[in-house]
Amino acid sequence: MTKNHDRYTYRLIWSEQDQEHVGLCAEFPSLSWLDKTPDKALAGIRKLVKGCLDDMVKNRENAPEPIAIKSYSGKFMVRVPPETHRMLSIQAAESGISLNRLVSSKLN
Repeated sequence: MTKNHDRYTYRLIWSEQDQEHVGLCAEFPSLSWLDKTPDKALAGIRKLVKGCLDDMVKNRENAPEPIAIKSYSGKFMVRVPPETHRMLSIQAAESGISLNRLVSSKLN
């Protein structure tokens, strides 16, 4: 059916509670796969995503766009409390840089 499951963002973590590795897919946050080894957890979540995509094609549903192929402008808006805004503005002024540059440096 579909090979597009290779374009999605996969991640492996350790579950202390389950004592197993967990395979995750960022574009399908409700899915996970537990297994004894990282390789098997990754193979499991990839197979699960492929199955979901196959079902979506059959049902003529739109699949989520892979994060890897999305375009990003580099801009996003963040709302903060007025006091935080004031404090950051003071820090920026004291550092002789723009508020945008200060906040950007804190995110890195």
